[in-house]
Amino acid sequence: MLNDLALETAARVPLPMPVAAPEEATQEDCLARAGVCRLLAGAFIEEPSAAFIDALRQPESLHSLKEAGLRFEKDFTAPDTAVLCEALSIEYSTLFTASGGFPPVESVRLTGRYQQEPLFAVKETYKRAGFELGKGRFFVFEDQLGVELTFIAELLERCAAALGAGDPAEYRRQERELKRFWTVHLGKWVRGYARLIERAAEQSFYREMARLLGDFAEAEIFALRLRIDDQDKGRLVVPKSEVKVEFNPDEPVCGACPGAK
Repeated sequence: MLNDLALETAARVPLPMPVAAPEEATQEDCLARAGVCRLLAGAFIEEPSAAFIDALRQPESLHSLKEAGLRFEKDFTAPDTAVLCEALSIEYSTLFTASGGFPPVESVRLTGRYQQEPLFAVKETYKRAGFELGKGRFFVFEDQLGVELTFIAELLERCAAALGAGDPAEYRRQERELKRFWTVHLGKWVRGYARLIERAAEQSFYREMARLLGDFAEAEIFALRLRIDDQDKGRLVVPKSEVKVEFNPDEPVCGACPGAK
């Protein structure tokens, strides 16, 4: 189920960089990579909750994040939780939902429009894999960044389960799905998008999370031995693609409709 979008405990913040190569993957490695995905999903899926922020600001979590190279400034570590949540909510709206912002949605980043081909493609992928999008506090599209990262986390957890069960065939099957999703979806846009948000963010939380997102994507693509062009390129403005409409020559038009005068 694609409904586990929040960071549950401070223990879910191990951040290995870089990830292991596929032939060296272990159950622990897959679970650690899934933990990074869920952490990033929690940062980008919606405005951060107080529970999410409190979990991240635990000493153990901050230590793990520091080990991964993240450097949060006092704007994240010092304020009261309620004050910080308000500041991050404003930043989230400014960056991701307000007019002139940069929605973390694959269709928007690749075509300049919502609900385009990438949305329908990921919905088919989720359906084929037996995943459903659970209800959160706010509505999100299936090709939203946090949802796509959660799907990657689920695939990695399936890889871990296969390794734990000693089932190499199932591991390879799930790894193929993992590679396909990076190649067809996330790999096309998330690296450039991460650089854009890193430049645009004012709060160190979003700046550092964007940096982690970009580093993690680069590490995964390299470790999985994939070659994927960055189609996003961190553009401030994505030109709107032409909307393709199928034309049926047998369909009546204008005055040819029955009863038309």
